[in-house]
Amino acid sequence: MTLNGKIALVTGASSGIGEATAEELAAQGASVVIGARRTDRLAALEERLTARGTKVLSVELDVTNQQSCQAAVQAAVDQFGALDILVNNAGVMLLGSIVGADTTDWTRMINTNVLGLMFMTDAALPHILASKGSIIQVSSVAGRVARLGSGVYNASKWAVGAFSESLRQEVTAHGVRVVLIEPGMVDTELRDHITDPAARKAIAERASQTRQLQASDIANAVVYAVTQPDYVAVNEILIRPTDQVL
Repeated sequence: MTLNGKIALVTGASSGIGEATAEELAAQGASVVIGARRTDRLAALEERLTARGTKVLSVELDVTNQQSCQAAVQAAVDQFGALDILVNNAGVMLLGSIVGADTTDWTRMINTNVLGLMFMTDAALPHILASKGSIIQVSSVAGRVARLGSGVYNASKWAVGAFSESLRQEVTAHGVRVVLIEPGMVDTELRDHITDPAARKAIAERASQTRQLQASDIANAVVYAVTQPDYVAVNEILIRPTDQVL
């Protein structure tokens, strides 16, 4: 197991990519800190991982709250003594037209996808620098290709890419690896939270015509990046379903 002795913190770990990533990191020997707002789901994941012999800490985490981010990181360090891997996975995808939009959806996306990722990165950085660890930013193909009906989601993921590349340039000389993971369509509950009926219907139709990625496919990409030799930095992984054009 290639991550024996490593400590990983995964945000948005109550479902989907976050849950799968926590499981795969644990399978490689890491101790895992799992954070999310839905503590009932975290408890179920903790029970499964503990039964397999993994050291686990569950933390209630709202990434849009900077104090919550700081507390989660501190809890991880207090429990395990260090932090080697941060997986910034928490995010929302509230698709819809820009014209006539419910702008509360915009606020939720920027607060979660952008500021939440920044807050977690800020809280974790002193410990990641000390361990010469890795920061994994779960973005999206939407951070590369803009589409009609997803303008603000695109903007949030473009911001993640820009922030992450600037961070990489700042910390790479200190031995810290920053990895941008850009999934295409993944079969998770992410799109279930879309509030715009037309947008929700449109993406459901696209999904029905696509052999979608599974959360475990993205988790495997994360594990690939963090298990490379120290001198190898996998900075970007774009992973689409074969059936997906854009």
